[in-house]
Amino acid sequence: MKKLSVAKSVCAASLALACAWGVVGCSGGTTVNGVKLTGGTAATVNGTEIPEDDVTLEVQAIRERMGLTDEQAWGEWMAQNGFTPETVREQVIDGLVNEELIRQITKEQEITVDAAEIDGYVDSMRSRYESDEQWKDALEQAGLTEEEYRENIELSLLSNRLMETVATDDEPAAEDMLTYAQMFAASYDGAKRSSHILFDSGDEATAQEVLEKINAGQLDFAEAAKQYSKDTGSAANGGDVGWDKLTTFVDEYQTALNDLDNGAVSALVPSQFGIHIIKCTDVFAAPSEVTSTDQLPEEFVTSIRTMLSQSQSSQGYSTWLTEQRESADVVVNPMPEGLPYYVDMTQFETADEGTDNPDTGSGTEAGAEGTTPEAPVEGGAATEGDAAITDQPAEGTQTAQQ
Repeated sequence: MKKLSVAKSVCAASLALACAWGVVGCSGGTTVNGVKLTGGTAATVNGTEIPEDDVTLEVQAIRERMGLTDEQAWGEWMAQNGFTPETVREQVIDGLVNEELIRQITKEQEITVDAAEIDGYVDSMRSRYESDEQWKDALEQAGLTEEEYRENIELSLLSNRLMETVATDDEPAAEDMLTYAQMFAASYDGAKRSSHILFDSGDEATAQEVLEKINAGQLDFAEAAKQYSKDTGSAANGGDVGWDKLTTFVDEYQTALNDLDNGAVSALVPSQFGIHIIKCTDVFAAPSEVTSTDQLPEEFVTSIRTMLSQSQSSQGYSTWLTEQRESADVVVNPMPEGLPYYVDMTQFETADEGTDNPDTGSGTEAGAEGTTPEAPVEGGAATEGDAAITDQPAEGTQTAQQ
């Protein structure tokens, strides 16, 4: 059976927990947003209850996000992807159990998250929207209030802290590094490294004068960056902002860079940050055969090493959490009757397991894998494997990077 992507990252927030609907602990028979709840307890984790209504509303959020609120469409989707109402419930419960375990273990180990750190993530994400109204709309589309979003961020950060306590400092093996270098070399092909000089938007005259001196050979580009660039972080390094395949630049910058050959300098490039003069300083051509990581730029090797280290930590943490779950007192109660997402699957033709699933993944480890808090929806949206937001830029390079 495939993995249903439920509660992908606890702070990706594509799916709402019951608290987001304000019905935790409510009695059976209550109707919320047209969904009739049954009450009762779906599972217990070391005596702590997971309400059945939490599971019901989680499934309802999945259906709404995927446009499967119609019973026929919901049943057909389950059949096509190898699910039944029972297995959907099982996987949602698995995710909620893992989340509860994380809360319990971090409490026992006195692992906490400062409110100021949570504030920082919320404020950073809110700043991506032009108004408070757009921010509220984004949260509503994700099925969350800001307070629930804060709770999701806290859980994600707790998970990260917990991962750090069980992570090892083992360096990736050389053979693994080479294997990944061979895998990723082709994706790095054509990558361009660049430097830039940033001027204020109203300082076009100075920018044009500097550009003319650079083109005439009267002024060295790196020295000009140190002298004129408003991007102080990159200016100290001659304007260097690294490889485009390892970061994300604003569209105007990337478009201009795409047109530059190695060593070429752009015309003036306006963007939301000001006016750029861009120089392409290197272009990577992937070798036909990779026999050593030395054939890749150091920055690519570092990125691969980081990727492998994170993968090792994640796998180790997942194994550790599974062991904690096996030693915990977890009781999953039988599926009750009358659940609003139940349909009689005998009326649907079951597809084989090979059918593509538009929403599958490893999401049952909700909160099990340390993740960085991300945006709730498109425009700052992030779901597992589909992060629409860009990474926060390193300090001092925000003028070129998104």
